[in-house]
Amino acid sequence: MKSLNIFIIILIAIQIQAGNGLDSLQIKSIEIPCLKLELLGLDCDACGCSAGNGSSGFETLLQSQFVGVKYFAQHYKAKENAFVNQANYDQYFNTIMLWSRISLTEKLEVYGSIPYHFHNRETNFGNQNIKGIGDATVMGIYTLLNKQTEKMNHHQLNLGGGVKIPLGKFNESSASGTNPSFQLGTGSWDVLMALNYRYEFGKSAVMLGLDYTLKGENEKKYEFGDQFNYSVAYHHYFIRKENFILTGRTGFQGEIYQPNKQFGEILNRTSGDALFGKAGFELGYKNWSLGSEWMLPVVSNLGSNDIEARSRFSFFLNFGL
Repeated sequence: MKSLNIFIIILIAIQIQAGNGLDSLQIKSIEIPCLKLELLGLDCDACGCSAGNGSSGFETLLQSQFVGVKYFAQHYKAKENAFVNQANYDQYFNTIMLWSRISLTEKLEVYGSIPYHFHNRETNFGNQNIKGIGDATVMGIYTLLNKQTEKMNHHQLNLGGGVKIPLGKFNESSASGTNPSFQLGTGSWDVLMALNYRYEFGKSAVMLGLDYTLKGENEKKYEFGDQFNYSVAYHHYFIRKENFILTGRTGFQGEIYQPNKQFGEILNRTSGDALFGKAGFELGYKNWSLGSEWMLPVVSNLGSNDIEARSRFSFFLNFGL
């Protein structure tokens, strides 16, 4: 009960900080107040560089095989006026995604996702909206280590590799703005790599994750910068029964972006990094599971500080296969 109270306090603190110090998530003007490791740090898939390609960072504990739907929202502030020192224009990146993970053999699994984006941003000339299908992701996941000790502790190490398929539209004119990531897709084939480790002990688990996206050049000779993500999260089982499970999680997630290029030339003010604190929960009942996660920036250094990360929110509903 003590651990549950501590976790609730963390969630309340994050929501208070979002409301008072940073922001609340919005879609346009609406405010949004069996254990195998998921290699899902790559389901950002929106676009590259400065901002908008942030990973959702949600790893599910409850299902190794599933099909489901997920919502992921990001909020940024951008400096669209060269004569203003403060980033004061809102940018909202919203994604609804169909995703699935299926086991092919005891050690090999395949993960796939296809997103639908609806983004909105303020500019000097009014609001701009884009919507449509984004880039699809296909990844193979191989279990390198799956060991249980005499003390019933569990170690698992997974290696992932795959591709991002350019189904989303790339708009070259949008790439010339403060945030080139205001896109439906990168227009390029990208290579995805991931490494994840989980250590489970008693009613708790610790997850460590690394992933790297090697981004290619599109038809417009534009190349978004490579992206490196890293994360650490602590999970705790508050309820663990045969047909009902409730877990909570808290941790950190970092992202590093290399500069964009066009015609082989580096574009200034397109690299950066960010570090987020995060907290969330996951609820499982029979074959169903749902979860949600909140993320707030600890450090934001995007696009030479022309872009400021504000907050992120994700929610999913899965059906176990």
